[in-house]
Amino acid sequence: MNLHAYAETHTVSNQPPPLDGANLYRIDLPLQHWARHFGAGWAEARIEAYGALAGGPLMAAGFLAEANPPQFHSHDRYGHRIDLVDFHPAYHLLMRTAIEHGLPSLPWSEPRPGAHVARAAMTYLHSQAEAASGCPLTMTFAAVPALRRQASLAAHWLPKVLACDYDPRNVGDRHKAGVTLGMAMTEKQGGSDVRANTTRAFPVAASGPGEAYELLGHKWFCSAPMCDAFLTLAQTEHGLSCFLLPRHRPDDSRNELYIQRLKNKLGNRANASCEVEFRGALAWMLGEEGRGIATILEMVGMTRFDCMVGSSALMRQALTQASHHCAHRTVSGRLLSEQPLMQNVLADLAVESEAALALSLRMAQALDRLDHTQQRLFARLMTAVGKYWICKRAPAMINEAAECLGGAGYIEDSILPRLYREAPVNSIWEGSGNVQCLDVLRALDREDGVREALFDELGDGHGDRRLAVHIQRLRQALDDPAELPSRARQLSEDIALAVQARLLFEGGPSHLSEAFIGSRLDAGGRLYGTLPRGTDVAALVARATPPWPL
Repeated sequence: MNLHAYAETHTVSNQPPPLDGANLYRIDLPLQHWARHFGAGWAEARIEAYGALAGGPLMAAGFLAEANPPQFHSHDRYGHRIDLVDFHPAYHLLMRTAIEHGLPSLPWSEPRPGAHVARAAMTYLHSQAEAASGCPLTMTFAAVPALRRQASLAAHWLPKVLACDYDPRNVGDRHKAGVTLGMAMTEKQGGSDVRANTTRAFPVAASGPGEAYELLGHKWFCSAPMCDAFLTLAQTEHGLSCFLLPRHRPDDSRNELYIQRLKNKLGNRANASCEVEFRGALAWMLGEEGRGIATILEMVGMTRFDCMVGSSALMRQALTQASHHCAHRTVSGRLLSEQPLMQNVLADLAVESEAALALSLRMAQALDRLDHTQQRLFARLMTAVGKYWICKRAPAMINEAAECLGGAGYIEDSILPRLYREAPVNSIWEGSGNVQCLDVLRALDREDGVREALFDELGDGHGDRRLAVHIQRLRQALDDPAELPSRARQLSEDIALAVQARLLFEGGPSHLSEAFIGSRLDAGGRLYGTLPRGTDVAALVARATPPWPL
């Protein structure tokens, strides 16, 4: 018998076609809807162009950048200390593309209605291709409000921060048209309690805002150490103050910033995070002396917003993979996406994803309107609420999406393991869950008008009894302040669900808002795939599934 005739044991069948090269904007009906709804319709061609890049070359670069993480070199071959972190060319492609398309600069360079929404939409697309590169991009974007507090520093640094020019060379900033900025706050003994920081700052000559200091101390987390400068905190004789610390001194010598080691992280692998020591590092005071926390919070507020956008993006890409797979995979002669139980799961994931996107872009709209008191107060509260809620929801949602693919969703050839590893970072960095919930209480208790801004946004329920009851319960909870410290998570969740329900009810299709309110505000299940009877699951799945052919 000639066994070679049987060497080909099978043909490949019942596998979904690849999504390689898909325009992530064109296949995302919810993103198109909410970007227009919140005022970014004028930028649609720009967003769509970035969608093509995100689903094509950037998606491919994301796999390469994650598979080839940054490498730390403390010394050169001659023994000179260099503190250099090398990145794969794919990482530089991600960074260059984002910066050249204005992801860190758009709302500041082109301030107009919808600019923050347009920038958030492009960041949402970029983060689906590779989220780790978003760390230096968001810090560069977020540093602008803090830099503007110090005119003397802003005059030099802002034009370079806002330039759509990426220059990764290890040279001083005066040789570059464009720069990136990072942040270093956390110390070993303090974590989120930055008031416990021990790093000291000593004036070189005169003291005070805009003056030069030398910093002595350490930071346990410094993200993106090859940025051109960092916002950091140090103690002066008048308390904790904020400083801008460049990687090179004005004479082009390397600053006294020493990388101890890179962090070995669960995810976020394409980005470098490290421990550093300042041994007389030259820096300039940014903002009022002793008011460093208030100054750097100008930056942190924006990075927390980007955590919302980033988590929403991870959820969307997980949903894209799951819905596409199920639209082309058959079991027992029937497409998975047409089987009732899988339809319920996919529809529930679609509801979660779109609610996260709607809240994120509503926040972006508020950032476009900070000159309005109600919008500013709404943004103050919802930055903490959204950062807590959306980032908490992402890991479990991505896990469920991976399960839709079965074993294929657990394999590194798929993007889903990378999305899953990446998801926890947004809930941990920039203030973990408890920090956000305590900030919710702080905003409601200490800042006049925040509570009123929330209920102005929510209204009276908009004719939906379930939403009206939920809003009334919120009012009652806020009237019992003694219980709030131990229930801050429940309160934050209830606020998030109320705002998401209102947004979907007022701005989304009726089958979407009905599914959300019926499952999140009414008595629903505790796991995905438990949407109530009568939900139009087929319509929800169709809205979430990439059209085919592309």
